[in-house]
Amino acid sequence: MRRNFRVCTSCGHHFKVSGKERLDQLANFESWNELWPELRAADPLQFTDLEPYTKRVEKAEAKGLTEALVAGDLSVGRQPCVAAAMDFGFLGGSMGSVVGEKLLRACDRAAERRVPLIVISASGGARMQEGVLALMQMSKTVVGFEALHEAAVPVISVLAHPTTGGVWASFAALGDVTYAEPGALVSFSGPRVIEQTTREKLAPDFGLAETQLRNGQVDDVVDRRELNERLERVMRILSRESSPEPPLAMQWAQQGASRAQRAARAVPRMSRRIRERLRRGEGPQ
Repeated sequence: MRRNFRVCTSCGHHFKVSGKERLDQLANFESWNELWPELRAADPLQFTDLEPYTKRVEKAEAKGLTEALVAGDLSVGRQPCVAAAMDFGFLGGSMGSVVGEKLLRACDRAAERRVPLIVISASGGARMQEGVLALMQMSKTVVGFEALHEAAVPVISVLAHPTTGGVWASFAALGDVTYAEPGALVSFSGPRVIEQTTREKLAPDFGLAETQLRNGQVDDVVDRRELNERLERVMRILSRESSPEPPLAMQWAQQGASRAQRAARAVPRMSRRIRERLRRGEGPQ
């Protein structure tokens, strides 16, 4: 299963993958450098529901996780990049202040290194235990993505199951290229919540990646086993387009326009010389 990227060889079902294994897959199980593993969730609101927020974090960390997002420097094939993968096993992949901070730092690092940013989303949305501080991460991450767009640094968004709530309503929908895994739920609210609210029955394929593809919300649905090859090819194309040197065809067009401009400026001078010769009775030479 690990060699097959946790995809069933019989039916093609895509099983959930941890954040670190996601980056292992992108790096083709070669070494990569994890970024900012020391960041930890705080409890500024001292939130308690059935149990204190700190207890929930401790239980999640006991599984070997540190947060709901893992970031690192790596190469997909021969293309270097900064990658960030969400981990649904840490409090449902919810986006709190640490997730937002890590993702913003990943944007800054991609802009500084001038390499593409790949973000793999798998989340239930904003982390309710952090209240408005979690909601603020929506605008914070959008600002980071907008800075990358202005810097002409490519951003590729990959939507895994599930990508919902504030994550889908913010950065997950803002990639230059957006892929989704087969069968992934991509929606602001899940179908059960909508059915309970509206008291209407939804279509069986509501919010699935294939439906979002038909509706134009994603660029393609890509099998996880083919994702690395697709990402490498797209990064190579986008990096070439964002290069400061214009394409060869553009260079030829610019050179042709310069020659035409010089010729146009020379025409009035040539016509004046010809008129002077005719006035003096001299024929054109």
